[in-house]
Amino acid sequence: MFEIESKNPDEIVLTTKKATVKFDVATETVDAQLDVGAIVGPGEFEIGDVAIRGIATSSDRTVYDVLVGNVHIGIIGGVEEAVALDELGVADVLCTSSVRAVREIDPKVVIVMGNVDGMVTELKLTPRAEKKFKLKNREALPAAMEVVALT
Repeated sequence: MFEIESKNPDEIVLTTKKATVKFDVATETVDAQLDVGAIVGPGEFEIGDVAIRGIATSSDRTVYDVLVGNVHIGIIGGVEEAVALDELGVADVLCTSSVRAVREIDPKVVIVMGNVDGMVTELKLTPRAEKKFKLKNREALPAAMEVVALT
């Protein structure tokens, strides 16, 4: 089981039984309160039960493919580059502000980062407002795409 929450449009905080990891797409940092400090840029690493793959984009940004259990979480912010989206691959949960990314990746759950109204209007879906998004496992994912606006 894990939880996703957000205090501002550029941050996603992922909490599992063994780790709490904060992703800041504006500064491209991953912070898990490690002795070495925040992790910056692309690479592969594990923090507790969270496997993270930072993917470099052609515009020198970093997007993240996160694996918790057997659930893939894409954390991309506003990145829309086709190569980066292809490299990210399948995401069950996608944290983004990009309608194009949602359409290309087709996740089961979209965590909106940024303009909720604009995204749901284009996707023609009604958002669900929650303080935290909680998911037990892959089998608990919805059958049809859902949009979650974290408050």
